[in-house]
Amino acid sequence: MILPIMAFGSPILKTKCHEINSDFKDLNILIQNMWETMYAASGVGLAAPQIGKEIRLFIVDASPFAVDKELSLTERSQLKNFKKIFINPQIVWSSSNSCNFNEGCLSIPDIREDIKRDDQIEIHYQDEKFKNKVLKLDGLCARVVQHEYDHIEGVLFTDKLSSFKKKLLKKKLKNISLGKVNCDYPMSFFN
Repeated sequence: MILPIMAFGSPILKTKCHEINSDFKDLNILIQNMWETMYAASGVGLAAPQIGKEIRLFIVDASPFAVDKELSLTERSQLKNFKKIFINPQIVWSSSNSCNFNEGCLSIPDIREDIKRDDQIEIHYQDEKFKNKVLKLDGLCARVVQHEYDHIEGVLFTDKLSSFKKKLLKKKLKNISLGKVNCDYPMSFFN
């Protein structure tokens, strides 16, 4: 089932989410709904708070980036096969090197900005069977995961912008929060 995506201004998007365990009711249905919702919105990641759940869960499928001819063959190959479910994740290490990339967010349609993020990370998490996993990521895989991880920490990519950029976007962000935005997927607005 395709679920509405919470729009900028919804308090849940600024909430630090809590961990879940294997007793979480209907988790597989929730995850399936998240995949359907993300694909219907042409996204590469979706976090539980974006569909109104205050839990430490997000999904990513970075394969749409695999067609970018400017990337190395190695990175395109990594992206093509990077589809994962992250439950109760913790980023335990990040490099001191960072890079900028133009990001957007399904909760903030029609706004894209260059965001600086760490180039490499190590993340500990559980998969959908609650098996413990460790991943070391770099490049766009690391970026997509950091973006979604921020969501479960109550951080939006717009929070990383300079005060000057935020001021320039203030009216657009206000309009999104009021539902004055056109997008081709269902959204939920907090007025």
